[in-house]
Amino acid sequence: MAGHVQDRWYKTVTDADGKPRKTKTDRYGKGNRYRARYIGPDGTEQSKSFADGQKRLAEKWLNKIEADMADGTYIAPSASRVTFGQYAEQWLESQGGEVTTRSSAATCVRRHAVPYLGSRPLTSFRPEHIRTWLSELEQNVVSASYRSAIFRITSTVLSAAVDDGYLKANPCRARSVRPPKAISTRVRPWLPETARAVREALPERYRAMVDAAGGCGLRQGEVFALAVDSIDPEAGWLHVTCSVKQVGRHLMFGLPKGGKERDVPLAPAVAERLAAHMAQFPPQPVTLPWQTPDGPPVTRELLFLRDGKALVVHRNVFNKDVWKRALAKADVIPDEVKDGRYAAAREHGMHALRHMYASVLLDAGENVKALSQYLGHHDPALTLRVYAHLMPSSEGRVRKAVDRTLYGSDGPETAQAA
Repeated sequence: MAGHVQDRWYKTVTDADGKPRKTKTDRYGKGNRYRARYIGPDGTEQSKSFADGQKRLAEKWLNKIEADMADGTYIAPSASRVTFGQYAEQWLESQGGEVTTRSSAATCVRRHAVPYLGSRPLTSFRPEHIRTWLSELEQNVVSASYRSAIFRITSTVLSAAVDDGYLKANPCRARSVRPPKAISTRVRPWLPETARAVREALPERYRAMVDAAGGCGLRQGEVFALAVDSIDPEAGWLHVTCSVKQVGRHLMFGLPKGGKERDVPLAPAVAERLAAHMAQFPPQPVTLPWQTPDGPPVTRELLFLRDGKALVVHRNVFNKDVWKRALAKADVIPDEVKDGRYAAAREHGMHALRHMYASVLLDAGENVKALSQYLGHHDPALTLRVYAHLMPSSEGRVRKAVDRTLYGSDGPETAQAA
């Protein structure tokens, strides 16, 4: 048995004959009689009090402590006072990585997990608490993909609590807990004529964004951060080294997603469009902090500016007031406005141009590994999962070969049409 059980109502004294005998202490009859004490793995003394008549219960508790220490499942009593909310804040503060990723994780935890689970002590968690929380989450969060992300991050927090000795097991991983499943939808890239229609519907100063995103596969933040020194028309390359990131109201420059710079082949037609844009709308230097809101200032000579001013394009304002208006004008989304807002069109964001770029390259026979590098994916397997259904099938290649050989047709313009 680890430690020992102290009887606080009696003490042992030695009488005049040298024999030990028990005598009542000043605490006799007051409060809990027994105190179980032991030294924890960190060298500190821990204890728990028990009432009169509960000595065996105190000994049983110490035996359990000893068994937990032996099998590595020991949790210090002080940990029982730490709530999920307290630990989640510690976990969020300790996270590294991209500031946008940290901000997204903080939103998921603080907005959707802490209000339901925050006051619960970590040691009291049971699978039933997670099941109840998931039921509430289903009623309050419409998107299955977002619920899946919230659950995944919350489970990561609880796994960290297990690693740090606050919790014996992660209740999110119990068999009776069914994690929300993200609904995977197939990417449906735009056809080139859709991209051309949206380009024409945009204000002139933003039209070349379509060429950069659709012709080089850039993400929206990478388009907003596109600078003069990123373009090398003579060598035929576009260097993707920066992205505009947003955390709350703060805008900053930072590395592209995943911290990966990359080079993308620059088609002559795209280079000409970008050159024409710069001639009509001269680039201007814009200074923003690097990587974090309080990071060192970095200046880039940007191609795309907010309303022609030396200001970076603001994602939220651009998407709501410029992009969606162009989508409606091009008949991509309904031209119905409610309270000054267009209907949700997540699948028709600027990312649709990136999907179109991928479909065109796959249809042209580009291999997945090269496409993965051009898109800035960390693993070709990710590229394959997202775009495998756009790769030309064997029968599709036969049809195109017949069209091209017998009838002089180039066939469909994208893999989606094939």
